[in-house]
Amino acid sequence: MSPITAGLRRGGPLCLPGPRRTSPITPRSPARPAMAAAAGRDAASASSAGAWELRHLHLSLRVAFAAAGAGRLRGTARLELRCARAGAGPLLLDAHPSLAVHRAALLPPPGTPPGSPPGEPLPVESRPFASYGSALHVALPRPLSAGQLLTLEIDYEAGEGPGVCWLAPEQTAGKQKPYMYTQGQAVLNRSFFPGFDTPSVKCTYSATVQVPEGFTAVMSATSWEKQDNNTFVFKMSQPIPSYLIALAVGDIVSAEVGPRSRVWAEPCLIEAAKKEYDGVIEEFLAVGEKLFGPYVWGRYDILFMPPSFPFGGMENPCLTFVTPCLLAGDRSLVDVIIHEISHSWFGNLVTNATWGEFWLNEGFTMYAQRRISTEVYGSAYTCLEAATGRALLRQHMDNTGEDHPLNKLRVIIEPGVNPDDTYNETPYEKGYCFVSYLAHLVGDQSKFDAFLQAYVNRFKFQSITADDALGFFLEYFPELKEKGVDSIPGFEFDRWLNTPGWPPFLPDLSPGEQLMKPADELAELWAADSLNMEAIEAMDITVWRTYQLVYFLDQVLQKSPLPEGNVERLSKMYPKISKAQNAELRLRWCQIVLKNNLEAEYSKVKDFLHSQGKQKYTLPLYRAMWAGSESARALAMETFSATAPQLHVNVQNYVKKILGLEVVED
Repeated sequence: MSPITAGLRRGGPLCLPGPRRTSPITPRSPARPAMAAAAGRDAASASSAGAWELRHLHLSLRVAFAAAGAGRLRGTARLELRCARAGAGPLLLDAHPSLAVHRAALLPPPGTPPGSPPGEPLPVESRPFASYGSALHVALPRPLSAGQLLTLEIDYEAGEGPGVCWLAPEQTAGKQKPYMYTQGQAVLNRSFFPGFDTPSVKCTYSATVQVPEGFTAVMSATSWEKQDNNTFVFKMSQPIPSYLIALAVGDIVSAEVGPRSRVWAEPCLIEAAKKEYDGVIEEFLAVGEKLFGPYVWGRYDILFMPPSFPFGGMENPCLTFVTPCLLAGDRSLVDVIIHEISHSWFGNLVTNATWGEFWLNEGFTMYAQRRISTEVYGSAYTCLEAATGRALLRQHMDNTGEDHPLNKLRVIIEPGVNPDDTYNETPYEKGYCFVSYLAHLVGDQSKFDAFLQAYVNRFKFQSITADDALGFFLEYFPELKEKGVDSIPGFEFDRWLNTPGWPPFLPDLSPGEQLMKPADELAELWAADSLNMEAIEAMDITVWRTYQLVYFLDQVLQKSPLPEGNVERLSKMYPKISKAQNAELRLRWCQIVLKNNLEAEYSKVKDFLHSQGKQKYTLPLYRAMWAGSESARALAMETFSATAPQLHVNVQNYVKKILGLEVVED
């Protein structure tokens, strides 16, 4: 997921809930904690994945929108399996209480004569597993031998679980039609379809999706085709983990923006999306290929989600889902997509085997993002961005305490703990520092780039642990292994992985100081009691890129409230900031307006909150309004009253808590 100024990261699943359905299969008494052992290496999976090889998954789905609230997905999941261990016992799959399973059957083997029975019905029951899912037990009719193939078909309904999100027309950009999408990371796709919902398992998949007339379906797939009856056919020809299987259905159109890229969006956003990203993506892809090896996914498309989408970006292969807040109108946020592109190699191609080693996905991706950024924008700008990330890590560790167990790279996820609840800055920024330390040990950027290519090639389409990654590093650089770099006092690899706290090594970000220093000086000038306009006018901010402006505004916000009249003059002096459409600048300008109680520009706060429902932007502004003057509080109540219907219900509830309003719990 995207980490722009930490803000485009998600804050946990935010999907519209509906009344919980009762599955027609028989529930059992609560599972004992020992049940998690069935998941083998992954305590977050209820499945018996270790006993089976999932060779292919096919989904046949029909999407039905409801007049109000959640709609329904009706369909079939077909799992093509190979028994990996003789006498494997019952087949266990990850599922969710909201998933209604109607039938399970063992399909006849290929080559069965026409007219044969359609399948052998199998007993199936749901058993509790954890707060975020259940275990689906499928009883097989006979013991299997190792290597034996079988095809399991499950008819089911889904639609009200945390991974399947339904938007009312008010929550879309066009305001005319409903919209649905799925969000699989980390353990949410078990409410989308039954399967092995663990990153340790990868498979190819295909899907047929029938949607109502006037709607389009898109998926994270290498091929896309529309057939009769408004049915869309998809195929993912590369093996991926279940969390990267993604579907969106809405009033969606596309436009080409490069030789292997298109943008998808609602019709009212498509021209802005095309203008913003035309010709941009290919440059980032080409640099990524030069650094990390071939881009294996065919296309790299972007789906701009409705404005109520509460996350920043999700790196679904072939089709990244992103917030429309990236459509700044001046390409000032296009570099955010570099993070998601970097996941094409680190995360999607080489994947963490469990969520306890999420840093393998995000730490390597942060490093890859900053390598691409350095090639495209230079080291000074990239170091400024990295300094912003480091400050967020510092803030996070100050808030939690450095010794908090979640401030380790290798997190122990106990049975029953939702991996989403372990999500924080550490795997991103401390992970980046560890990968940077490995590069420091090598001491030659070109040699480390070559290692990263070899790493991707060695582990492509696999799910790995830190031991795999670090073992390969020492194998690739035998001279470093000979020196014992894995056990240098204070920098031991084991310390990096298993000790909470601040990174023992920090990469040199001093090239960014050439951009930070003028921003610091300018903020000081604007905070003075008597403005030195000659010195202020001598500084040309028209050439500053986004992160330098963000850094400047953060310094102004820290110094606020400014002396009377200074913010008004700053606003007039820099329309590039005070009238920006860049969401990162708008957020900070609105915070400055509120901190300085500049009522003349309250309309900008209201306009920004009307334009989007992203959690990262919405909640800080409501907190600032509620902590402000009576007029600011009145603005908060007025704005929330007008915009609540366009927000996700979870975001609505977060805002209600800030404003002291009653929250209706499900």
